[in-house]
Amino acid sequence: MMSQLRLEVPEGGEKITIDHGKLNVPNHPILPFIEGDGIGPDIWRAARHVFESAVEKAYGSTRKIAWMEVYAGEKAFHLYGSWLPEVTIQAFKEYLVGIKGPLTTPVGGGIRSLNVALRKDLDLYACQRPVRWFPGMPSPVKHPDYVNMVIFRENTEDIYTGIEFEHGCPETELFKKLLRENFPEEYAKIRFPETSGIGLKPISQEGSWRLVRAAIRWALENNRHSVTLVHKGNIMKYTEGSFRKWGYELAEKEFSDRVYTMMQWDRTCDAKGEEAANAERDEAISRGKLLVKDLIADIIFEQTITQARNFDVIATMNLNGDYLSDALAAQIGGIGIAPGGNINYETGIAVFEATHGTAPKYAGKNMVNPSSVILSGEMMFRYLGWRETADLIIKGIEGAVAARTVTFDFHRQMEDATLLSTSEFGEAIIKHMDD
Repeated sequence: MMSQLRLEVPEGGEKITIDHGKLNVPNHPILPFIEGDGIGPDIWRAARHVFESAVEKAYGSTRKIAWMEVYAGEKAFHLYGSWLPEVTIQAFKEYLVGIKGPLTTPVGGGIRSLNVALRKDLDLYACQRPVRWFPGMPSPVKHPDYVNMVIFRENTEDIYTGIEFEHGCPETELFKKLLRENFPEEYAKIRFPETSGIGLKPISQEGSWRLVRAAIRWALENNRHSVTLVHKGNIMKYTEGSFRKWGYELAEKEFSDRVYTMMQWDRTCDAKGEEAANAERDEAISRGKLLVKDLIADIIFEQTITQARNFDVIATMNLNGDYLSDALAAQIGGIGIAPGGNINYETGIAVFEATHGTAPKYAGKNMVNPSSVILSGEMMFRYLGWRETADLIIKGIEGAVAARTVTFDFHRQMEDATLLSTSEFGEAIIKHMDD
């Protein structure tokens, strides 16, 4: 018989609230955390020590985190018989901001992915993935220092809707019959209809608008120079092509006084010629306007390598963002140092997370790199407005890497480096906060 799930609310902590889109963060906020599966406990211990040290160094005793453990994944299943208990969902809704380690995807039926389920249940529509290089990090590219981008990946539509029809199932045959009888031209496009599985890819106007709105607002608030809408609209004209169209429309409707779009450039070019359009764009940029442009998805993979400095903030749909964020992470040291945040900017609910997997073969060995969850915490503190804490975390990681004191994933790629355990790397980060 499983135990009844109860959450221990820390004494002395206070709830974060939101008022008209603005977070109200007390000095002792209650932050839910999920330590994660596999290597989760190892990296969480190191990360929590880093977080608490940074807060203390930044604010002394005036501010302190009241951590509240909530449960998902293997730990929740073993304790309570549920991979994702409802009380965990409710905790994030009530306390608004939290952080999590990597979670196991259950084998067999039911939940496809706990991470996806958490994002969808909380409507965390913006997956924010910053990608930047720390000097000294090993990289396969010549100029990783050119990479400093933030990806806004739509988190609730596209392939995350999970609308699929498996070949051979009665439902699939029924759906094919519907297509064949009502949309014969579209059905004829299927190369081998008798043996095909079928997937649907919904992209909505509302979902596109709120994702692009979040990306543009963030870019403006953080003094970025451009937002690039990434899509495959040349082929998927009414889904990804519509994302591009709706993104430009949103930019011009809601931010007309602060942005210049390449849709405007197209109109001026058609009316007055390319020279006039270029002059108009350059004048807008010189006055500090944010440039909103777009690029075909396959091309951006090439250009973020060959022309990385041309990209700043990227807004895209789910699958494109999934591919692109991992590809960019490879340029700056790998997925092991890639942070992420899943955010609903209207409700204020945000769950920050390590973006890598559970790596069970390393579990309990105190050897993996905790940087992904630590940098996710840095994002979390910046989201809370505790910039001094966030800056200290960045300073600490920069110092530890520059001193070539690293965990095994980087040690094996660096000459004359000192090998540290997970916990030792956390201590090195704390030490360099005082440099």
